[in-house]
Amino acid sequence: MPVPLYQAKAEFFRMLGHPTRIRVLELLGDGPRQVKDLLADLGIEASNLSHQLAVLRRAGIVVSAREGSTATYALAGPDVADLMRAARRILTEMLAGQVELLDTLQDAQTAAEPERL
Repeated sequence: MPVPLYQAKAEFFRMLGHPTRIRVLELLGDGPRQVKDLLADLGIEASNLSHQLAVLRRAGIVVSAREGSTATYALAGPDVADLMRAARRILTEMLAGQVELLDTLQDAQTAAEPERL
């Protein structure tokens, strides 16, 4: 029996649900990167990065190429970079709404405080 689309989407987003994986995808959105450069930018242990890259590679989101001892990773396609940009836009809109709510609450608090001498 095939997996329902909503379940496949949930599994996809669950696979993305790790901060290191998201950061790797953001970095790769700028173009292919060597593992040593990813390590320098992320500041994590090589074994941790290797694990996260393996998860992304198994999911088909990133691809790798090896030249000698140098491994280079890239996004498998442009849609992943589009998804990261869409997530940034959505979060920006959400946070903007929260800032507006905070401003309203602070204005209400200020109006409710008695004037101090």
